[in-house]
Amino acid sequence: MLTNQSIQNVSRNQSLQINKWILLALLLSSSLIIACRTSKLTVLPHIDKTSTGKNGMVVSAHSLASQVGLDILQAGGNAIDASVAVQFALAVVYPNAGNIGGGGFLILRTADGSMLSLDYRETAPHAANSKTFLDEKGEVITDKSYVGHNSAAVPGTVAGMWELHQKYGKLPWKKLVQASIDLAKKGYSIDAREAKLLNDNLSDFKQYNTQDNAYENTKAWNEGDLLVLKDLAVTLERIRDLGTDGFYKGATAEAIVAEMKRGKGIITLQDLLDYKPKWRAPVIGQFNEYTVITLAPPSSGGIILMQVLGMIDAFGLDKIGMNEPKSMTVMAEAEKIAFADRATHLGDPDFYHVPEEALLNPKYLKSRAALINPNLATPSDQISSGISAPKHSEQTTHYSIADKKGNVVSVTTSLNNNFGSKVV
Repeated sequence: MLTNQSIQNVSRNQSLQINKWILLALLLSSSLIIACRTSKLTVLPHIDKTSTGKNGMVVSAHSLASQVGLDILQAGGNAIDASVAVQFALAVVYPNAGNIGGGGFLILRTADGSMLSLDYRETAPHAANSKTFLDEKGEVITDKSYVGHNSAAVPGTVAGMWELHQKYGKLPWKKLVQASIDLAKKGYSIDAREAKLLNDNLSDFKQYNTQDNAYENTKAWNEGDLLVLKDLAVTLERIRDLGTDGFYKGATAEAIVAEMKRGKGIITLQDLLDYKPKWRAPVIGQFNEYTVITLAPPSSGGIILMQVLGMIDAFGLDKIGMNEPKSMTVMAEAEKIAFADRATHLGDPDFYHVPEEALLNPKYLKSRAALINPNLATPSDQISSGISAPKHSEQTTHYSIADKKGNVVSVTTSLNNNFGSKVV
């Protein structure tokens, strides 16, 4: 969800023609789309152009977080600096998905044309094994992997932001974290959606925490209430002053492990010390005149995006029309097929061989596209993987930032479920 206040359209020396099918595809993953030719900027008639700026763009799920990023750009920071600041701000004002207790994926295209991907998703604790979520009879304990202490993995967000800043940041780290500290200390007024989310999860906050926390209220939350997060502010101050050592070591790390012990979780100090984000080669492909830079596994979004684009290319959707039933059917069918491959073949490359080349082979995608009937929807249970369904993420957020130099960052960050494990 984008709020109107969070959108700043960027104007650059080389303007882009926005293809409507590219915009649809962008919804599938963290990706960057770069035009290979100079052309006139076109804004689709059904999309509100709320504001225009010559020096950058910040788009996120919350207007306060977007303003934090914009302030960093206006203070002389680059898109990388703004990304760090927005990530920490979202941990305060968008706690159901923004986080310092989860992780994310990031695509970066620098002003000099370098294309990079950073994987800072969470990792399993060392003590996790194939029996972690089973009972004594070997049966799955339904909610154990979704909520509570055992569902929590080792957080990657702080390490990811530190790694990004150390390599490409311009402004001091402390300046980037300070805005989120101010928001947490002073509090912010919640809207109706945020109040409903807090109320809907109140029983879980009480059930899965061993101590009181700021998200629990003595009465129902209402629109306009002030949410103050003083404990989070203290944690962010440690991160501001000590970087990763303010989270993976010292008081914060000890507090995490103490909570794990109280709740019979399995994250240890060693798990926190061992966490490292990973730079990975992005998936890079072409769609018409556009170069698409997107995520490689363990993210599934990039390969899905390229598969969908590869399958729909032959159907001439531009001529059919964006909102025509035939176009929507083609899009939906291509996504079903790609998700069938996802369920079978996409995993963590550190532990599982992902057949990336085979999944993106043009001949393979042509054969998969042949399964699409633009006049008839196929039941999902009749679609299977083409070579040789788990519960999907419910709460993920995305933000994109560009600066006047041409650095562009595209980030997907997640807690998997609303408020993640529900453990504070």
